[in-house]
Amino acid sequence: MSTAPNANLQALTDAGVAVWLDSLKRSYLTGGTLEGWREEYVLHGVTTNPAIFGEAFKSDEYDEQIATLAADGHDARSIYQTIASQDVRDAADVLRPVYDATGGADGFVSLEVDPDLAHDSDKTIAQAIEYNARVDRPNVMIKIPGTEECLPAIEEALYRGIHVNVTLLFSTESYGAVIEAWLKALERRLEEGKDVAVESVASFFVSRVDSEVDSRLEGKPEAPVLKGKAAIANARAAYQLFLDMRKGERFAKLEAAGARPQRPLWASTGVKDPAYKSTKYVDALIAPETVNTMPLATVEATAESATIVAGTAAIDPTADLAALEAAGIDLGDVTKTLLKQGIEKFEVPMKELLATVEEKRLAATKANA
Repeated sequence: MSTAPNANLQALTDAGVAVWLDSLKRSYLTGGTLEGWREEYVLHGVTTNPAIFGEAFKSDEYDEQIATLAADGHDARSIYQTIASQDVRDAADVLRPVYDATGGADGFVSLEVDPDLAHDSDKTIAQAIEYNARVDRPNVMIKIPGTEECLPAIEEALYRGIHVNVTLLFSTESYGAVIEAWLKALERRLEEGKDVAVESVASFFVSRVDSEVDSRLEGKPEAPVLKGKAAIANARAAYQLFLDMRKGERFAKLEAAGARPQRPLWASTGVKDPAYKSTKYVDALIAPETVNTMPLATVEATAESATIVAGTAAIDPTADLAALEAAGIDLGDVTKTLLKQGIEKFEVPMKELLATVEEKRLAATKANA
């Protein structure tokens, strides 16, 4: 029996925002839960990362498979990669109707390269190729961090026809460099007569900017006015870059050959400060050709209480950015700090995830001895 779409999430979709779920675990896939959400929440995609899988692995739903893989001689990292690839593959199958209905423009599930490769382009591209082949679905995206070191890997993966979700973007400068890498990859394909319908999103992180800036505003006279302004202003500045690319000559040539734009994806859109409305970063970042990947709690809050006004992401952020600068907030330093922290925040969960798998692997091996 089909489920009627939620009115708010349908309105958000109609305003041009693709709703993606920033969560995945096996139980979503085995009982039809994700399929139901696909209809009710108008889900067009799913994103994963080591922290998400780390939480999922703490449950007992993977124990039997871990034991089987351990008996076959797999180490902890291989067990993780096998299980994560399976879950992403199965989620991609659930979202395949979206992929087909949109002509390959959406319906993607993202799998992230290992976080400890964030400064190694060669190993990143090798793993992107490996993970893409492991999942073996047309609607998988490989997540590659938007670090300076990984820009060549982003370009090469896209050039090879791998759909890429560029993650951990905090600054407009980094985003601009990612746009350039994406354009160069598609231009290379066009020059060689290859299909340019290779999809990509650029994941621009939101809530962490407010967390960092709000802490820096503490004690300043401007704090009451400026708290909670930085993240949205920073994201809106990124959207202005997207619009500049969208109307540029380079993309026009690619679009004429069948390319679609690399969409901005608003990531980390669950509020960190409970004083803020739970849909703050949904309401303020609505615009055509964007993606908002939300934790389940934010999806549910959006379904219940979001305020959907088309075009909010396109509001000019200049005044807010100038006010923050006048208050002594150096957004360049903020975003550098957040990138460093962001890599660490994915490296630590990866280590914890592997430790969890190793503990379960050893227990299974001992039980079967």
